[in-house]
Amino acid sequence: MTPLEATLIALAGVCAGAINTVVGSGTLITFPVLLALGYPPVVANASNSIGLVPGGVAGAIGYRRELIGQRKRLLRLGGASLLGGVTGAVLLLVLSPDVFEAVVPVLIVIALILVVAQPWLSRKLASMERHEHGGASAIAAAYGTGVYGGYFGAAQGVLLVGMLGILMDERLQRLNALKNVLTAGVNLVAGLVFVAIADVDWWIVLLIAAGSTAGGILGAKIGRRLPPAVLRGLIVAVGLVAVVLLVID
Repeated sequence: MTPLEATLIALAGVCAGAINTVVGSGTLITFPVLLALGYPPVVANASNSIGLVPGGVAGAIGYRRELIGQRKRLLRLGGASLLGGVTGAVLLLVLSPDVFEAVVPVLIVIALILVVAQPWLSRKLASMERHEHGGASAIAAAYGTGVYGGYFGAAQGVLLVGMLGILMDERLQRLNALKNVLTAGVNLVAGLVFVAIADVDWWIVLLIAAGSTAGGILGAKIGRRLPPAVLRGLIVAVGLVAVVLLVID
């Protein structure tokens, strides 16, 4: 690895850490950079997943005020997310990615529709029973996005915020804080599976970890100050970019 390559990977980690904290989809920066530098896809994906964990932790710490009062919710949804992350990581290693990748753009579009429609749907569903701490539907959503995150990871946050925003009566910033914790957990358990089964490049891990930590801190400072409408707009913009990149690829 040359000094230029190391610098590019670290800078990609900074951008990914910031984007993951504010919106999600940071993998769409780091993963293509690693592929462009010639790393095999499985090695790139495994190393990237582990490297992004510190950034997710930094982002979660930055959103700690928005996490106040969400302990029960984290416990309920966290277990489902972790199990989903393990499932997704195993699927990546044993199945052909073609079928799953074919539905990824569709999943992201659905998530974007949910994000945009969430305020309207929330008003329409106000008379219906919704679980403050996340019921069976929210747990299923956490597991499903965990599977997706363990398998690929890009736009995992967009999917999670989109679905939880419909299923739970909660402010967007608090859902974003919840998202940061859950996605960091998914990356962690997926990374542990990759360490046990797949090849990992630890230089990549260290560079992305350092960059994503700085990016996570920066992203939290920016994201917490954004009005809900602006944050919603950023989620949609990043999600649309993700769809375009995945379709082109």
